[in-house]
Amino acid sequence: MKVGVLSDTHIKTEEELLKLSKIINTHFKDVDLLLHAGDLVSPEVLDLLTSFSKVFAVCGNMDPPELSAALPVKQTIEIDKFKIGLIHGWGPPFNLIDRIKKEFVDVNCIVFGHTHKPINEIIDHILFFNPGSPTDKVFASQNTIGILKIDEKFSGDIIKI
Repeated sequence: MKVGVLSDTHIKTEEELLKLSKIINTHFKDVDLLLHAGDLVSPEVLDLLTSFSKVFAVCGNMDPPELSAALPVKQTIEIDKFKIGLIHGWGPPFNLIDRIKKEFVDVNCIVFGHTHKPINEIIDHILFFNPGSPTDKVFASQNTIGILKIDEKFSGDIIKI
């Protein structure tokens, strides 16, 4: 199974939504599932994602009230024998992994956002995966998205846009 992963899209204009659509068309055309780890900012992002694939999304700290009310703060997704924790994150970037790790029990992977910096690292037998941001470089030098591959094992790839 192949899972497309996004976070921190921060879409505010129609032009930005079109750019995101092109990114999804290019890089996620063959995914089985999409995950968005919060800060969609525009409800149209969720509409766009669901037009491509089945989607799981959580709210982020920059999402407007209508998205925050519609999306959970965190969720656990089961795919075959694997469990993925999905959360945005909060507060300062240092020790973020320690904070989000406490939010989940018995998961193989935690997908998160908030920092805009990609992470693809196994810590204590858990894959911590932050796809970065496809549209915003305020805290990162480049735009990125992610792909999780699930077969007999779990692996992730960060894709530079």
